[in-house]
Amino acid sequence: MTLIRPDATERSTRPPRDGLPRPGPAAVHLCLDVQNLFAPGGPWPTPWMPRVLPVIAAIAERYAARTLFTRFVPAAEPGAAGGAWGDFYRHWPEVTLAAIEPDQLELVPELARLVPPARIVDKRSYSAFTGTDLGARLIAAGIDTVVVTGAETDVCVLASVLAAVDLGFRVFVVTDAVCSSSDRAHDAVLTLYGSRLKHQIIDVTAEELFALWPAA
Repeated sequence: MTLIRPDATERSTRPPRDGLPRPGPAAVHLCLDVQNLFAPGGPWPTPWMPRVLPVIAAIAERYAARTLFTRFVPAAEPGAAGGAWGDFYRHWPEVTLAAIEPDQLELVPELARLVPPARIVDKRSYSAFTGTDLGARLIAAGIDTVVVTGAETDVCVLASVLAAVDLGFRVFVVTDAVCSSSDRAHDAVLTLYGSRLKHQIIDVTAEELFALWPAA
């Protein structure tokens, strides 16, 4: 089923609000898992990724030198993953490395063209900060803010946002540049940010982001 949110246009054209903090010069754009694996025609499609892809691409192009793209790299085969991840891949053996074409791991073409100067971080779990040196690298570089886009709102985006908060980063979530396979879960996560974590997580539209964060 294709999910097209009825309020998508309203959200993406919301006028900038007063009093929002600014990402500033010590910010990076972290785009999660917008790769062929999850694109239409891939083995694990996120149905409304095509609607948000132009917004993600505009953000990534504007801040290309400050953009980090993650790629989710599945286990080689179901038996290669331990613990609950083993159960995960036994349920979805069709997305293991043994079952997919190598190009399924690549970024979608609209984003791949931006590398370099944008950079790629490979990960094997939901969070961009688990099993990678990303957090240590950002801290060492003096980064204090992470602007998040990508897929899926309620899985890899959620895990990465909370991990970034735990590491002390201020997080901006661009609401018209994240997507999910579930409207209900997408809305619930964005509501959680605003109702429980608003001092650490700021929700903005792409239009607001562009007004708050000048291009380098």
